[in-house]
Amino acid sequence: MAVVREFVLPDLGEGLTEAEIVRWLVQTGDVVAVDQPVVEVETAKAVVEIPCPYGGVVTALFGDAGEEILVGRPLLTVAVGPQEPAASGEERPGVAGPAAEGSGNVLVGYGTAAPGARRRRVRPDRAGGAAAAAGPGSGAGARRPPVRSGGVSGAESGMPAPDDPAEPGRQRPEVSAMPAAAAGQEGGHEGAGDGPVAVISPLVRRIAREHGVDLRTLAGTGPEGLILRADVERAVAEASAWAYSSRASTTVHRNPADEAREVRLDGLAPEAAPPWVPSRRSGQSGPVDGPVDTEQAAPGGAGAAAGLPGGAPGAVGARIPLRGVRGAVAAKLSRSRREIPDATCWVDADATDLLAARAAMNAGAGPKVSVLALLARICAAALARYPELNSTVDSERNEIVRLPAVHLGFAAQTERGLVVPVVRDAHARTTDGLSAEIGRLTEAARTGSLKPAELTGGTFTLNNYGVFGVDGSTPIINHPEAAMLGFGRIAPKPWVHQGELAVRQVVQLSLTFDHRVCDGGTAGGFLRFVADCVEQPAMLLRAV
Repeated sequence: MAVVREFVLPDLGEGLTEAEIVRWLVQTGDVVAVDQPVVEVETAKAVVEIPCPYGGVVTALFGDAGEEILVGRPLLTVAVGPQEPAASGEERPGVAGPAAEGSGNVLVGYGTAAPGARRRRVRPDRAGGAAAAAGPGSGAGARRPPVRSGGVSGAESGMPAPDDPAEPGRQRPEVSAMPAAAAGQEGGHEGAGDGPVAVISPLVRRIAREHGVDLRTLAGTGPEGLILRADVERAVAEASAWAYSSRASTTVHRNPADEAREVRLDGLAPEAAPPWVPSRRSGQSGPVDGPVDTEQAAPGGAGAAAGLPGGAPGAVGARIPLRGVRGAVAAKLSRSRREIPDATCWVDADATDLLAARAAMNAGAGPKVSVLALLARICAAALARYPELNSTVDSERNEIVRLPAVHLGFAAQTERGLVVPVVRDAHARTTDGLSAEIGRLTEAARTGSLKPAELTGGTFTLNNYGVFGVDGSTPIINHPEAAMLGFGRIAPKPWVHQGELAVRQVVQLSLTFDHRVCDGGTAGGFLRFVADCVEQPAMLLRAV
């Protein structure tokens, strides 16, 4: 007899907690093999393919392209045969140690991890969804928010739940389709009120405390019943949706003055706080503006612009979620501004001789050297002279950490947004080597095939905003680095050269640095050395 296995979004590493579905590589009814890629997702770091640890027939897909999904939430289900291979995640007796304590998820890029014992996650939102579908005539005013329980509820076991407002005899297709083995596993859950609360994340506890959620009433969907952030957010969403529908059914006969004095669960008036509704596909929740349809929340609405600057009655304002690359960039830049006391200095430099040197290098056969590679080589030499700028600040220990190697990042604008690929050991590379590696990483960034390891670990960043046709900027430091060098377009300008006015190729250089790691003299010396090497490339010979 086939057993339906649920595959959740695995841990993506690098502290990533969510990903956006780019496209499905399989469809419902397809036959998949163990470790076959089934979906392409986009994280804040890169676009990766997720392999499935089960072999069998795909029975369901959770989420559409463009939808965001949290780590640990279901991706798809696969019906596997009784003779399932060990890689499919079945429990094997005698397996112990850290592997047995893992989630059983695949490690992205490394195939199937060692399987461990897993329990089939409880889906209490189905009972909540059935209750939400009941009409006002089913006693909505007497409903209560769904209460999470570690045991099998009456709805899951096929018995009528005492608090379920659904009609008697209402059938639940999910229960009838549940494999017997999975149902037996669910029956083994202990009551949620027995023993300590299965929470390890302080963030989860804080969210629950702020929204008044009793963690003892929740059944976690994580490994071994661990309560995740998604579980708490879903409970908050269900409670808010219940409160909204309950208010709608019980305030019909009230006076307008009484209704205006009514207070929502979150302490705001009904007009000031949009209700939270759960997404039917991803299980995530979010605020919507205007009235809520219990069947489907309408995006936007006439009240979308209420409270927005310049919002007019009836106007609809666009709301763009900060997620994926844009969300990661926003979070990192905000943290940099919040934590780093930065300062900026800049200087104009005559790059005519640098361009002439590049033309001489590229005159022969072989790969061409880019201007960015020349500036990278100059920066590596400058950091050897001024190592204070190749460092980071350990705020917890109140220490400046000097870094032994130069891992040079460079900002690249792509269709996915701004990314910063990292050239490892830039100090040990030749100009040709730097140019080749920068070219490879640039192409990978353009195609979206950068690996997470190629986007992390930088110690200093180059920012070429000259490609946008601008002269100068004050860049924001790429946290936790200590400095960033920006350079604008190289343009012909009047310049005093050898005592005479001439038209020269001029570039503006700007250095933003963490004032905690050095003073202005060090930063100015670094920038002056870079400018001197740009104006007289032969000076670089003294540093090699």
